[in-house]
Amino acid sequence: MKKIFLLIIILSINLFGQNYSVKGKVIDFQSGENLGFTNIRVDGTNLGTSSNSKGEFELKLEKGNYKLIASFIGYFSDTLSVEVKSDLSGLLFRLKSTEINLPEVIVKPGENPALEIIRKAIVKRKSREQNLFSYEFESFSKGTIRTTEDITSSGSGAINLGIGEADTAKLKVTGILESHSKGFFKKPDNYKEIILARKQSSNFPPSVNTLTGGRLIQNFYSNDINFLGRDLPGPISDKAIDYYYFYIQKTLAINNQKVFQIHIEPDSPSDPGFVGDIFITDSTYDLIKVDLILNRAANIGGIFDTVNVIQQFDYYDGIVMPVDYRLFVTANFLGLARFGFELNTILFNYKVNTQIDETLFNKAIITVLPDADKKDSTYWLLTQSIPNTEEEELAYKRIDSLESAPKNFLDDFSFLDSKIKINRNISVSAPLAMYHFNSVEGHSIDYGLFVDDAFERRLNSSLNFSYGFSDKKFKQDFSASYLLGDYRTFRLELSAFNKTKVLFDESDNYGEFLGTLSTLLYKDDFRDYYYSKGFSLSAESEIFPILKGRVSFRNKTDKSAFNNSDFSFFNKDKTYRTNLPVYESKINSIKLGFDIDFRDYIEDGYFRRRTSLGKSYTLFSTAVTISNNKLFKSDLDFIKYEFSSRTFIRSFKTTSATVKLYGTYSKGTIAYQDLYAVPGNISLFSTSLTFRTLNLNQILGDRVVTLNAEYNFRDELFRLLNIPVIKKLELLLTVFFNAAYGDISPKSEQILVNPIQTFKHPFYEIGFGIGQGLLPLSVEFAWKLNYKDGNNFRISLSSILFNL
Repeated sequence: MKKIFLLIIILSINLFGQNYSVKGKVIDFQSGENLGFTNIRVDGTNLGTSSNSKGEFELKLEKGNYKLIASFIGYFSDTLSVEVKSDLSGLLFRLKSTEINLPEVIVKPGENPALEIIRKAIVKRKSREQNLFSYEFESFSKGTIRTTEDITSSGSGAINLGIGEADTAKLKVTGILESHSKGFFKKPDNYKEIILARKQSSNFPPSVNTLTGGRLIQNFYSNDINFLGRDLPGPISDKAIDYYYFYIQKTLAINNQKVFQIHIEPDSPSDPGFVGDIFITDSTYDLIKVDLILNRAANIGGIFDTVNVIQQFDYYDGIVMPVDYRLFVTANFLGLARFGFELNTILFNYKVNTQIDETLFNKAIITVLPDADKKDSTYWLLTQSIPNTEEEELAYKRIDSLESAPKNFLDDFSFLDSKIKINRNISVSAPLAMYHFNSVEGHSIDYGLFVDDAFERRLNSSLNFSYGFSDKKFKQDFSASYLLGDYRTFRLELSAFNKTKVLFDESDNYGEFLGTLSTLLYKDDFRDYYYSKGFSLSAESEIFPILKGRVSFRNKTDKSAFNNSDFSFFNKDKTYRTNLPVYESKINSIKLGFDIDFRDYIEDGYFRRRTSLGKSYTLFSTAVTISNNKLFKSDLDFIKYEFSSRTFIRSFKTTSATVKLYGTYSKGTIAYQDLYAVPGNISLFSTSLTFRTLNLNQILGDRVVTLNAEYNFRDELFRLLNIPVIKKLELLLTVFFNAAYGDISPKSEQILVNPIQTFKHPFYEIGFGIGQGLLPLSVEFAWKLNYKDGNNFRISLSSILFNL
C-alpha cells in the first residue's frame, strides 16, 4: 500500500505540471475524408495518442518544441513541428496514400504465400514474449453505451433500460464512462492497474466504472483471445495455421515499409473464431493492426449482431506494444432490447523492461484511488484523453438534464419491479411484492420499507410487514447492517423478527412468486411453514485478503403453524396436504465461522469485488454453532459443525465443471426444523446443483454429506460431432452427477415430530440437460442409480427464472 501511495505522489507531481492542450485532425490528402484511429506520436518520446472516429485528436504537452508524427497504414506519415507555449488547436495532418508496385507473385500449386508470412509472424511473436519482461503504461478508456431509449439511474448501482422498441428505432448515446489509469506488468503473470481518475454520465454510479486499458482488453499478441467466455485462437497463435484460412488481400505500405493485408477466417464456418483482416510488416513480420469481427459460430444464440475489434501496435524500445483498442458491439435480444457498446482505449507513455517492485502486486488487480471520483475539470484538461465527438458532447448535456429534472416514483415504475424508488436510497414494496398466498396464511398483504446504500454505501436496512387473512397474524421482520473500513470489509448486522418461515428454506431454491402461482392455480403448496420470533446480532470482517471471519448470536422461538385456508382458483375438490408441525422450542446459539477465497479482486472505490477472470477457483466455508442450556438458557444442547466448498474448473475451450460439496455433523439434540434437508425439487421443475430425482425436503438429517457435480459442455460436444444440422441448432449440453449420505443422531431422533427418510448408504443419481443458446431454459433428464422406488426417472424444466 505504501508503494501505491508513493506512486500517487509521483504521478500527481507529473500530472499537475503546466500542460497545454494540442488539438488537431487527420484527413486524407486527396479526398479530405477523416482518418479515424490514426496513430499520433511525439517524436523522441513514449507519448502518443490515437484520433477518434472523426479523425480528431488531442495531446497534453508541457511547454517546448515538438515534432508530431501521424501514421496510418496505407499512407505516408506526416510530420508537424509545433512550439507549445499555450493551448493549440486547428492542427491538420494531411496524409498521402502510398502506392506499392509489386512484382508478380508466383503461387506454386498447393502453396499459399500467406502461410509463410503467418509462420514468420508466429516466430516473431514468440521472440517478443521472450524479450518482454516487464512494462508500465498509462491509458485512457472511454466506454459509450447506445440504446433506443434513455437510460435512467434508480439509485446506487441500479440502471433502468426500456425494452420493446421497434427494430427500426435509431440507437443513440445514452451513457458514457471514462477513466485514466496506470498499468504494470511483470513476468510471469503479475498484473496491477490503478485507476487514477474516472468520470461518467450522471445516469451511472461511479462503482460500475472500472474500465481500464490493460487486463480487461484483449491483446492480439496472445495465443488465445477470450470473447464471450470462449478462448479463441489468435491470428498468430500456435494453432492459427491449422485453424484459420489466410490469403493476401492486398499489399499496402506505411511510409516506405511494405505491409501485407491478410484476410483471415476459420477453415470451417461452423468453428468459432475471427473473420477480417490483419496487417503484418514485410521483412520484420510484426503484427501492427487487426480489424476483425466474431463469426456467427462464436456468438451462441446470435444475441450480438456485430462484435468488431480494431487494435493497432507500435514500437517502444524495439518491442511492439498495443497503442489502442476499439471494440464495437451491437445486439438485439429477441427483438425486445437493442443496444450497442463502444470501447475506445489509448495506451501511451510506455516504459518497457524497467525494474518494477514486486510488492506493488497483490490480490487487488485493479484499484480505484480514493480520490478518483473527485478529480475536477482541471485534472482532465491536463490528462491525455480521446476528444469527445459532437454526439458525445450533446449526450452528456442531455443526460445531465434528464437526471437533474425533478422525478417522482412513477417515472421509473414498472409492474415487474419488486420495489418502488422514493429517492436514491429509499424504496417501498411494489405491487408485485405486496401479495403472496399459501395454505397457512391464506391471502397475505405485504409491505416493506427499504434503505439501500445510504451514508456512502454503508447502511442497508429493511422493515417488512405482513398480514395473513386466514391465520389472522401480523408479522414483522427488521434488519439493518452497517459497513466499516475503506473498502467496507467489516460488517455489523442486527435483525429482529416475528414472522412466518419456510421450513428448510436453506435448501429451497424456488422463489415466493412461483410458490404463490402453484398454490393458487394448482392447489399445490409444495412448502411447509412455521412461526419464528427472535433476534440476531452478527459481525464479519476480512482478516486477511483471502480470509473472512464471522461471529453471530441468535435467539429464536419456534412454533408450529397449521392449514388455515382451502382456497384455490381451480381444483376446488382437492385439499391441501397437512402442514408439518415443528419441535416447539427456544434456542439461543452462538455461531463462529470463516470463509476462504483465493480469487483476486477489484477495488472499485467502495467495495472489493471478487473476480476469477474466467480462471478456475475454489471457495471454502466452515462454521460451528453452539447451543447450551447452562450458558445460554437454551432448550436444547448441541454443537453443529458445517463445511462447504464450491469449485469452478475451466476445461477445454468453453467447457467448465462446477463441484459443490457440503457436510454437516451434529453432537447433541437438533430440533426437527433445524435439520438439514438434501436439496431436492418439485415435480416438473429443477434447479442447478440439486438432486433432480428427489422431492423437496425428502431426505433430512443432522449428519449429512452431499456432492453435486455438473459439467457444462456448452455446444462443444455437438461441434465435435461435426453434424451441420446440430451445429446450427446451437444446442447446449450439461451432464451432472449427485451423491448424498444422510443420517440422524440418536438424540435428535428421539424428539422427531415427523417421520423422516435418511440415506444410511450413499445415494447416487446421474443425468443431463439440453438447452439452446438464446433461451434461459433447458430440459433435464435424471436417473436414480440406487434406492429405486418406482419413480426412478424424471424429466423436468430448469431455469434461473424459477428463483424469482
